[in-house]
Amino acid sequence: MIKNMILSALAVALLAGCSGKKEESKVATVDAIPVKVKKLEKSDISRTLDYAANLEADEQVFYAPAATGRIAKIYVEVGDRIKKGQLLVEMDRTNLVQAEVQLKNLEAEYNRAKLLNETQSISKQAYDAAVTQYEAAKVNVDFLKENTKMLAPFNGVVTGKYFESGEVYTGGAFGGASKPAIIAIEKIHPLKAYVSLSEQYYLQVKKGTKVELHSELYPDRVFHGAVNIVYPTIDPASRTFTVEVGIPNEDEALRPGMYGTINFAVGSTETVVAPAIAVLKLQGSNDRYVFLNKNGVAKRVGVKIGKRFDDQVELISHEIHEGDELVVVGQARLVDGSKLSIKK
Repeated sequence: MIKNMILSALAVALLAGCSGKKEESKVATVDAIPVKVKKLEKSDISRTLDYAANLEADEQVFYAPAATGRIAKIYVEVGDRIKKGQLLVEMDRTNLVQAEVQLKNLEAEYNRAKLLNETQSISKQAYDAAVTQYEAAKVNVDFLKENTKMLAPFNGVVTGKYFESGEVYTGGAFGGASKPAIIAIEKIHPLKAYVSLSEQYYLQVKKGTKVELHSELYPDRVFHGAVNIVYPTIDPASRTFTVEVGIPNEDEALRPGMYGTINFAVGSTETVVAPAIAVLKLQGSNDRYVFLNKNGVAKRVGVKIGKRFDDQVELISHEIHEGDELVVVGQARLVDGSKLSIKK
């Protein structure tokens, strides 16, 4: 009887032990979350800086003569293409004609004084006076010629016209009651833009640094250019420095005043690139994170997103290294410390 009781107790204990092992196995299987992982590798990518900017004409001139006077003829209209040296505006010639007559008379006096000076038949004072009067008259004629026939200083386009032929140009400053110029002209090939960059890039961005311009008006087109000028000072308030960028515009597709994004090429670097789907975003914030496989256990790692390449992104984090196993499937179900079941 006692022997039978002992055997029964042992049997119950064995059954209980087997049941416990099965239960533990069942729990372990439920806890391990099936995932797929990808071994991280470094890729060589080009490093760029992206900044928004407004385009400006390479040169802009509000054209007006140095002296007031009647406008004889304006030869251009707004929108006209102009060539360097082209006659744009002609002022009344009355003053120029009078000055040319006076110069001719003084030139005769000057030549006579030269001959007399060679034979020492004229006083030094009289000779110097003749020379001075002739040179002053010549300068005046040159000045009036320049301000009577206004020629285009560059190839460009007329962007403003503020007077009509026959009106009197009265001069005046910008913002005053008087009109500031007769016409406005701009050189739109090339264009330029001024960009304020963070001081941390001062040693990387130099004259000649290549840039790309992207405009929403031309989504399928990239405009190439380069840095023309790097200004030598840092703004102590904003901790930025200014660069001037030049954008060739041979076909004049771009216009002054247009808005675009300028990408500065500042070399290349080796960095970790991963599928964008592996990156999770913390709800209600801009914090992003990924999960790594650490010996079968999920490790949550905060990351920042760098450059994007189609469905790939650059991962920036001091906790991520080449060779780490990144969870790329099943990561949405994980929390830090989850057990992983790696699937092929």
